[in-house]
Amino acid sequence: MKVSDKYYDEIFHFKGQWDLPSACGLKIIDKPGIDKPGKKFVIVTELYQDNPGTSVTYAAQSLADQICEARGLDRTNIVYLECNPDTNSKLSFYDEEYFEVSFSTDAAPAYRQLAAKEVRDLFDT
Repeated sequence: MKVSDKYYDEIFHFKGQWDLPSACGLKIIDKPGIDKPGKKFVIVTELYQDNPGTSVTYAAQSLADQICEARGLDRTNIVYLECNPDTNSKLSFYDEEYFEVSFSTDAAPAYRQLAAKEVRDLFDT
């Protein structure tokens, strides 16, 4: 299952659980005016077999922190999205899906699946 590079602009290497070397696709979109003005959209993409370590879902908060530190972003000014890319598999588990992830200091991250229109709006120029 090779993930198409249409989903990301770069490979981002991060420390996963137990500092395990890990990798994801990364795309940062600065698109003012869509739904959340003043926010940058940080999209991490699962790379499946090209990721030697922790999945983006299991490293969510740590990964968001590492990206913000590496790219000089303010955590309060990002919308963090996870992408499970389409891999052309017969298994529905591998269908394309995007999730907005909200972080809380008191609870586990909360996931909200984006509707198809939200995804289209995000990528339309």
